[in-house]
Amino acid sequence: MDERTRALDADQDTKIDALSGLLKTQADTVTTLFGSLSQGKDAAAEATIQWAEVAGKLQSMLFDFQVEQAEKATGASSHYTDPAKWIATAEAVLRQLPLSSPEKQQQVWTDALSLFETVLGHYGIGPKAGEQAEADPDLPRKDRRFADPAWRRQPFFAVLHQLYLLLSEHLVGTAEALDDLEPARKRQLVFATKMLVDSLSPSNFPMTNPIALEMAVETKGESLVRGLEHLLDDLRRGQVTHTNPGAFRLGENIAVTPGKVIHETPLFQLIQYTPTTDRALKIPLVIFPPWINRFYILDLNAKKSFVRWAVEQGVTVFLVSWKSADASMADVVWDDYIGAQIEAIDHVRERLSVPSVHTIGYCVAGTTLAATLAVLAKKGEADKVASATFFTAQVDFEEAGDLKNFVDDQQIETIGHLSPEGYVDGRYLAATFNLLRGNDLIWSYVEKNYLKGEDYPAFDLLHWNGDVTNLPARWHRDYLRDLYRDNRMVIPNSLSACGVGIDLTRIETPCYIQAGREDHIAPPHSVWKLTHLIRGPFTFLLAGSGHIAGVVNPPSSGKYQYWTNDSSPETLEAFMEGAEEHPGSWWPHWRQWLETIDDKTVTTRGKRRPGGRGDKVIEDAPGRYVAQR
Repeated sequence: MDERTRALDADQDTKIDALSGLLKTQADTVTTLFGSLSQGKDAAAEATIQWAEVAGKLQSMLFDFQVEQAEKATGASSHYTDPAKWIATAEAVLRQLPLSSPEKQQQVWTDALSLFETVLGHYGIGPKAGEQAEADPDLPRKDRRFADPAWRRQPFFAVLHQLYLLLSEHLVGTAEALDDLEPARKRQLVFATKMLVDSLSPSNFPMTNPIALEMAVETKGESLVRGLEHLLDDLRRGQVTHTNPGAFRLGENIAVTPGKVIHETPLFQLIQYTPTTDRALKIPLVIFPPWINRFYILDLNAKKSFVRWAVEQGVTVFLVSWKSADASMADVVWDDYIGAQIEAIDHVRERLSVPSVHTIGYCVAGTTLAATLAVLAKKGEADKVASATFFTAQVDFEEAGDLKNFVDDQQIETIGHLSPEGYVDGRYLAATFNLLRGNDLIWSYVEKNYLKGEDYPAFDLLHWNGDVTNLPARWHRDYLRDLYRDNRMVIPNSLSACGVGIDLTRIETPCYIQAGREDHIAPPHSVWKLTHLIRGPFTFLLAGSGHIAGVVNPPSSGKYQYWTNDSSPETLEAFMEGAEEHPGSWWPHWRQWLETIDDKTVTTRGKRRPGGRGDKVIEDAPGRYVAQR
């Protein structure tokens, strides 16, 4: 062995010894931390009793849960959102990563030792130590998960999270550097890698999270009890809880805009909202929200409600409330949803004696609205729709974002096994969408609610996000296969509905196309592609924020911004280069656009006011369907 090799080995041995010492120091620190509860003889006895009671509570809760689960019939109550199942899937994919090459292992080892030495130097330890330890060191890697000073207060936690971030970079970088995989498989591998490294963050585990440890000491273990209660409750529900479950009640503090259910089918209820102005636009508006979620995302409360705002702007508003799927809807397919949109349009036209309606389609209901327009055009009935507005809706799924990681043959087949009764449990879908923003919608709640035992906030948007709906399994399978995987909607007449082929190039209806700049579900580049398929006039608008906040942004909030471009750009990049930025909500811009279609108004009398004399209605808004599970 030459002198250089011996020197390197000696240097590494020194660093390993330092790391071992650091681990021992941390173990002593934790012991001291918990031992601080027992200063003095009486305090020691009291602390021993307190922690024994806590341990007994935790053991009893776990035992009761195990007995409860054993007594249940075989089912899948927690199957849909069990993070371990997703992690196992990710681990299987990660076996494809070339992590065993000597070069990569040496690079990781070298970088880790260098980082270890640098971080310890901030604490006055090792060859890179300064003259004195820093009170709040500026560490090399930043991540909001580790923003709390507790992660920098002690060298052990500083080294731990910095090494985690370094190893995460190496793993994700390895996946991104692979060139011998076909693009779709590579995207899936990168996504799975990110999902796995997020799940393994030290912030997700009680003994490697300094904030959770401090909380346990401060509360004398009660935070651990509350956290386990939250965890077990979520396992029973089969769903991660984001907000106080009892904080919101339909028709009381969410979905409160006054109106009546004026029509009902086995698939949907049609709500008409009570006008608040003496006159309204002659052409009424029919809103089609996505049936993947509850409609009241557009009617959260008086301040955020797009429905209430539109009514106050002199628009006669109708809205479809879709039924959450059950076994009776096993054979429902896309044709049924397209037919339902046409039925709602026809019912409103007949009810108000108007030749046409304005329409809005949000997300998947916007995709379906495009198909509806194509069907009407093919049948010579395009004039039933005066205009169509698309909220974050895709028709070309070539660049459909991270959701494409869930649409290969194996996963579509797996979804079929999860729906033996003919419908897909909404908890599976919620888990899928949560995984797209795992740190925000899964792991941050693991830390706050399970590790720290914090109470849930009362947040209407998070309540809506967790208010899941079931989907017809046959429709869901066809949607993933035909649109997301095979992208057939952009091929004229490749798909058909209501007896005719779907050809988007036949659409001449004036369209308003809205996209969210940070939308991870319907990326703006994907939404933009609709502009190249339709024949009629269109206005494209890019809103600040994402799939929800980019849409639900009332003028009163004064938040975000939007971009318009009156020229005729060919690409989204060209649109942005020549775009004009406007502060605040885009809703008034859309309302002005409606008047460019037709600005005639009528008095809000007769059936413009649902439930008046001689007007038979079914029930008050928000109706029964939105409450069905």
